[in-house]
Amino acid sequence: MSDTMIERGTVWLVGAGPGDPDLLTRKAEKLIQAATVIFYDALVGKDVLALAPRQARLVPVGKRSGRHSKDQRSINELLVEAALAGDRVVRLKGGDAGIFGRATEEAEALVAHGIRYYICPGITAASAAAASAGVSLTVRGLARKLVFVTAHARAGEELDLDWDALADPKATLAIYMGKAAAATISRKLIRAGLASDTPVLLIENASLKEERQFSTRLDLLSISARAALGDGPAVMLIGKAVRKPENVRGFSVASDQRHSLNI
Repeated sequence: MSDTMIERGTVWLVGAGPGDPDLLTRKAEKLIQAATVIFYDALVGKDVLALAPRQARLVPVGKRSGRHSKDQRSINELLVEAALAGDRVVRLKGGDAGIFGRATEEAEALVAHGIRYYICPGITAASAAAASAGVSLTVRGLARKLVFVTAHARAGEELDLDWDALADPKATLAIYMGKAAAATISRKLIRAGLASDTPVLLIENASLKEERQFSTRLDLLSISARAALGDGPAVMLIGKAVRKPENVRGFSVASDQRHSLNI
């Protein structure tokens, strides 16, 4: 890989996709292979990191719900320090760098120090989850709107979302970091008018061999999340579009190693 892929003293914010290295973009792979230092989140898998050159420094910076090893300010400082030292810097983020990845905060820190940055998009978890489940996030005439939501709230704070806007029967909701808030999500959406039997797909470790899929309904979301989801990252897909067709199952890579359950 040519070193010219990344100029010295610049930073690339790179989406690493949902975990399967085969779902990296070709550009993301080239950038990883051209880096001299890679700062990576906890959700970036070892198979993706294995693409880095042997001489590159690999620096874990955490950023998984409840398990942050570095606060955002410290990460910003590390990026600035490496760029000013003349490194070819890749900041590797799970999924897409621009979807709940705090890319703006890091970009602002870099700009404040006169450092050029670029963004390489990646496949977000909701897209990978829907593909693995064999469903579409949008369906003509049924779900023409797709809404990405993060359900992560600081300890002690209430989840502050526009529930009336989210309870749209003609939309698909993709909710990230929602396991702990499952009861609140179910209660608030039903109270806002979304039907209690609205289909829900819970997908954990999307795209990985450990992936698990669970079909449930909105009024059973809380008990389903507690009973079915483990410790891995999960995305909730809510809406009529994610109801699987009867007697039709999608095919996905390593599907024989994955688990599916209806609740």
